[in-house]
Amino acid sequence: MDVNGKLTHATVLVVDDEPASRFAFESVLSRAGHRVLAVGSGEEALTELDARLRKGNLPDVALIDVNLPDMSGFELCRLLKERPRMAGLPVVHVSALAAPPSDRCQALDAGDEAFLTVPAEPEEIEAAVRSAVRSARLRADDQALVRRLTLLSEMIVTIQAARSLQELVDVAADGTARLTGTPAAVFVLDRDDQLYRGLPRERTAVALPGEDADRTVARLLRRLSHGQSGVQITTVPTPLWPTGFFRPGVEHDARLALVLTQEGRAPVCLAAPTRGLRRVGPEAGALLAQLAQATALAAEPLLMYQVERHVALTLQRSFLPGPDRLPELPGVDTVVRYVPASQDTEIGGDFYAVLKVAGGVLFAVGDVVGHSLEAATVMVEIRHALRAYCVDERDPSVLAERLDRMLQHYHPETTATVCLALVDPDTGRTLISNSGHIPPLIIRDSGSADYAKAAGPLLGVGLPHPPPTELFLEPTDRLLMITDGLIETRGTDISVSMEHLRAAASGALPGLDALCDTLLDCFGVDRDDDIAMLALRLG
Repeated sequence: MDVNGKLTHATVLVVDDEPASRFAFESVLSRAGHRVLAVGSGEEALTELDARLRKGNLPDVALIDVNLPDMSGFELCRLLKERPRMAGLPVVHVSALAAPPSDRCQALDAGDEAFLTVPAEPEEIEAAVRSAVRSARLRADDQALVRRLTLLSEMIVTIQAARSLQELVDVAADGTARLTGTPAAVFVLDRDDQLYRGLPRERTAVALPGEDADRTVARLLRRLSHGQSGVQITTVPTPLWPTGFFRPGVEHDARLALVLTQEGRAPVCLAAPTRGLRRVGPEAGALLAQLAQATALAAEPLLMYQVERHVALTLQRSFLPGPDRLPELPGVDTVVRYVPASQDTEIGGDFYAVLKVAGGVLFAVGDVVGHSLEAATVMVEIRHALRAYCVDERDPSVLAERLDRMLQHYHPETTATVCLALVDPDTGRTLISNSGHIPPLIIRDSGSADYAKAAGPLLGVGLPHPPPTELFLEPTDRLLMITDGLIETRGTDISVSMEHLRAAASGALPGLDALCDTLLDCFGVDRDDDIAMLALRLG
């Protein structure tokens, strides 16, 4: 349609068995600037339409004579409307006779747009064609908008379920591409100036933009978002927008929907090529703006969690001594490992401790139940309390009871598991108190491995703790203490996982480092929980 509502350069399919009628229609419509495809029967029309459908260029409208030699025009119209990919083709029925009400009713029931009686004036023919095409296009636009709004709602639900910033930008990029039917890219720039970039899954991995392109986008987002509020829709011309985000090696002007998060004040940007968005229509900007707002809202808790996770990790690392910060322990070799969970997982309360006490060394491995900054904070309190209690007490069961009372008093809603092992380096005598934790694994020099028979209630529930389990370590024995993050797998019974650990440990190479490295290689990849390990051997 032009600015005056005139239909220009439409393709019209004329279905009429009379050559003179076909010629008349072709003459009138060609003079008006339209292209005419003329066939003489219903079967010819279906063949022509099938061929054009395969090429993706259906005509804009069909003028169908009511009386065809092989089927009625109403039947042909009904067949078209039953085919999903042809149902949107507008139909104008044509009759050389004055149409009775029954014919008009049949035409309406079949799904036509208009009924034209011929002979007719050229203006009337063109008006009928123009009206049919306009109505069909308006209907198609309305249906497309409904589909986009439905898709927008689905995308918002998916975006809100994202568990990390990287997952967020990935699903938002997929949603933007599906919503607009164009290539897309989505960016979040956090408060530490780290840029998270998401591209649709359909985007080929060939010639992906590099770090220079990311830095260019980060600078652009900082500049465009400075002093802004709400959603900003802007176009970035090709010289300023890096090549290859939308298609490998191709330059594009970019249409950006930029919004700041309320809490993190981090820029969130949805980008699509300007040329592609023109085909979507005037509502493209509004749809991008709504999706950008939804992405920014979903980013806020993830950005806050990112800060919390950083604080918790800093807290854990500052209080968990690394291998170079362990106390000097004459007569005992000790190796520790701590592996935080993946970035997509909340921080936990795993810990270990190595403490000199009167007459020996106290080893501890534990886990505060829950995943949060609070769990990490309680972990620190437990370690400090244990250090204080063991100044004048060395019995592991007594220490466990004191930790239990501390949790009940200061953190009544929190529980924890902990395994305490008091080792005398001179004699190998070892006392173990286990509070709901995986018991220590003793790996013998012969290649056998067995769990210590030590069990007791969780810390924080107020139940009495049994006396410690006594055993004796040989100089060649290795004692291993872990948190369940190493082996616990959703859907697998913990006893099965413990047996797998026992088998892997019994086959590990000699040495404490080799033992820990073997087990981390076997079990510690892409875990959903933190991992703490402590291995010791009498020196």
